[in-house]
Amino acid sequence: MTYMDSLRAAFSSLRVNILRSVLTALGIIIGVAAVIVMVSVGAGARANVDKLIESIGSNLIMVVPGSSSRGGVRGGAGSRPTLTMDDAEAIQTQFDSVVVAAPSVSGSAQLIFGNTNWFSQVEGITPEFMVARNWSIEEGRGITPEEVRSAAKVAVIGQTVANELFPGQNPLGQTLRIKRVPFEIVGTLVGKGQTSFGRDQDDTVMIPISTAKKRILGSDRLSGNLVSVIAVSIRSAEEVSMAEAQVTELMQERHRIRPDQINDFSIRNISEFLSAREESSRVMSLLLAAVASVSLLVGGIGIMNIMLVSVTERTREIGLRMAIGAGGKDIMMQFLIEAIALSLIGGLIGIVLGLAGSQAIANFADWPMRIEIYAPLMAFGFAAFIGIFFGFYPARKAALLDPIEALRYE
Repeated sequence: MTYMDSLRAAFSSLRVNILRSVLTALGIIIGVAAVIVMVSVGAGARANVDKLIESIGSNLIMVVPGSSSRGGVRGGAGSRPTLTMDDAEAIQTQFDSVVVAAPSVSGSAQLIFGNTNWFSQVEGITPEFMVARNWSIEEGRGITPEEVRSAAKVAVIGQTVANELFPGQNPLGQTLRIKRVPFEIVGTLVGKGQTSFGRDQDDTVMIPISTAKKRILGSDRLSGNLVSVIAVSIRSAEEVSMAEAQVTELMQERHRIRPDQINDFSIRNISEFLSAREESSRVMSLLLAAVASVSLLVGGIGIMNIMLVSVTERTREIGLRMAIGAGGKDIMMQFLIEAIALSLIGGLIGIVLGLAGSQAIANFADWPMRIEIYAPLMAFGFAAFIGIFFGFYPARKAALLDPIEALRYE
C-alpha cells in the first residue's frame, strides 16, 4: 500500500464523519489562533515601546523640580522651581556620557492667526531641546542660539497647529500671535503622534526660552534663570544608570543638599517608565500563551480520544484489510495520517482565524499588533507535532490488532 493510498484512505475516513472531525480539531484551531495572537501582541508591544522611546527621545532622563513645603503643607512635585539654566550647562559640560542637557519652560496659550484661533502647548526651548527630545524639522529651520540670546520672536510649530491654523497653506513666514505677541513662523516639525498618555505631541509651538520667560510664560515662579525641566540625553542605554547617579550627585552638590536632607529635585528615567508598559503587554502575552498551551493539549487529547474510538469502530475493517494483505505498517500509517491531517487542518484554520483576530484587535481595540512571519510557521509546526504525538498510540494500537480477532469483532 503506497503513501498516496494511505492518504486517500485517511481523508475518506475523515469525510465520513465531517462534523466529528471538525469538533475534534476545535482545540487545535483555538490553540493555533491563540499562538498567533500571542506572538502578534508581544511583537506589537515591543514595536510600540520602541516607537514611544523614539518619539520622546532615546536614552532620556528628565530632571524636574522637587516639592515645596510651607507651614507644614507640602506641595507636589514641581511645585517649587529649583532648576536653573546654569544647572543644565553644568550637566552638559561635566559628563562625557551626556549628549545634551536641554532646559525648557512650558505652558498653554491661545494662538491666533487672522480670524482663526487655537489653544495649544507653548514650549520655551534652547536648540539642544530638539536633540534631547528627538524632534526633526520638516520645513524651514529650528531655533538658533542667537535667537535665544536676543529673545527673538520666532516660532516652530507642530503638525496639529499647522493643520488647525493654516489648512491648505504654507505656514512658513506667516505671523502667529501668541497672547497677542506676534511671532514669525520659521519652521514646522515632523509629526510624532500621541504619547502613551494620549497627549498629542504635535499640538505644540516652540519658541526661544528667553522669549517665553519674558513675553509669554514668565511669572514670579520662573523668574531669573529658573526653568521648568531639564531633559538630559545620554550617549547610550548602558550609560543611563551611571549618568543618572552622576547627575544626582552633581545636583546635590550644586544645590548644597546634605545627605540628611530631601532633594529639591527628582530624576525620572523615561525608559524605565516605558518598560512598565511593555511589561503589561508581556503579561498579556503570557496569558495568551497559557490559553494556547491548554488549548493545544486539550486538542491533542481530543484527537487521541477520537482516534481510539475510530480504531474500535473500525476493528472489523482493520481485520479485513489485514486479511487481504495489508501489513501493520500500512494500518499504522493510515491512522497516523488521519491524526496528522486532523491536526494540520485545524492548524490551517487556526492560522486564518489567528491572523484575522490579530488584525481585528489592532483595528477595533486600538491594541498594538505586529504579525511576525514566523508565528504561523511555528503554530503550524506545533499542530503537526500534536498530530504525531497524540496520534501515535491509537495508530500503533490499530497496527497491533490480531487479524483473526479483528474479523470476529462485533
